[in-house]
Amino acid sequence: MSTNTLDSIKHRVSANAFDTAKPLSKAEIEDLVSYALEAPSSFDIQHARFIAVVDQAQKEKLKALSWNQAKVTDAAVTFIILGDTLAHEKLPDLLGRAVKAGVFEQGVADYLVNGAAGFYSNYTNERLVRDEVIRSASFAAMNLMLAADAKGLVSGPMIGFDSAGVQKAFNIPERYVPVMTLAVGYAKEADNWPRKPRLTVAETLAYDEGKVF
Repeated sequence: MSTNTLDSIKHRVSANAFDTAKPLSKAEIEDLVSYALEAPSSFDIQHARFIAVVDQAQKEKLKALSWNQAKVTDAAVTFIILGDTLAHEKLPDLLGRAVKAGVFEQGVADYLVNGAAGFYSNYTNERLVRDEVIRSASFAAMNLMLAADAKGLVSGPMIGFDSAGVQKAFNIPERYVPVMTLAVGYAKEADNWPRKPRLTVAETLAYDEGKVF
């Protein structure tokens, strides 16, 4: 468990083994998502959406679509993290809330709404739209993982799942892109690997014109 953000960054592991005897309450799950929602996003559109899979039968359904990875069912909750390709449609409402909160005036909100509309109208390539929502949803997922570590929990992100199958099985509309799944719960300590070594700064950092890594 790490209560300091910098400690959590260095402490967090991608867990595979979870204590099946320790559930999370609805309030605890919602608290984790509240931290995920603090992540940045383009124009503050907040593209991330979450499905918390807690029912055992639903977990089994997700597990069958996730290469039968045990952590899907063993974790207290497995999130399906989505990116909304039409999230920008809510921007006038979101910025209206900012105006009411005194963050800025309506003229600034209108400027940002128009800017976002122009930005997204130029996204004629579906791949560019997907890239945008995947980036934003990934920021939110990282926030959730760090929040989990700070609360003494572990998490295991997964890209190994049948995206189309998950979309159909969980009645997810086409506007949403399944970005990843994320198992969260208490660790089964003895069965998880310790944190693996990372590349060094010297191996990964270049300045200005850069170099060949």
